[in-house]
Amino acid sequence: MQQIMTERNMGSEVFGTDHNADEEVLLLNETITDLAARVILYDDDEHTMDEVALQIMKAIACNAVRANVLTWEVHTRGKAVIYSGDMSECLRVSGILEEIGLHTQVEM
Repeated sequence: MQQIMTERNMGSEVFGTDHNADEEVLLLNETITDLAARVILYDDDEHTMDEVALQIMKAIACNAVRANVLTWEVHTRGKAVIYSGDMSECLRVSGILEEIGLHTQVEM
């Protein structure tokens, strides 16, 4: 992130360009959403394993076998990485899991 700020500052000082604040925010947001991230799903006592598996299938478009493996890992270990990818996709996956009240965390 520091490198982005340095290039932006350098460009405006050396070349005399005028940067629009909205463009800078957009550039920064694009950079953040393109970074690799992962979605962690935490175990709870409120949802059945079938409910969790079905929501995982919906969130990451996997088959029932994969969803059940992930659900079992969440159940036995207390949490599991459900998805890894760019930040925007991780936020989408996390949102789908949270539709039924599952607890997730997105990490970079």
